[in-house]
Amino acid sequence: MAVPARRTSKAKKNKRRTHYKVTAPSVNFDEATGDYSRSHRVSLKGYYKGRKIAKAASAE
Repeated sequence: MAVPARRTSKAKKNKRRTHYKVTAPSVNFDEATGDYSRSHRVSLKGYYKGRKIAKAASAE
């Protein structure tokens, strides 16, 4: 089994981890419903690109 020759330092470890960051989701304003929704997804009211394509989800 392969074993590292040297221990990975904190600086080396942290430099590698700089790319693991949380990005904020892109949110757009939907003029048809007046709500905010994420891109390329159906809104809670059933609209996609300003057109109604599905029934609204009912709260049961």
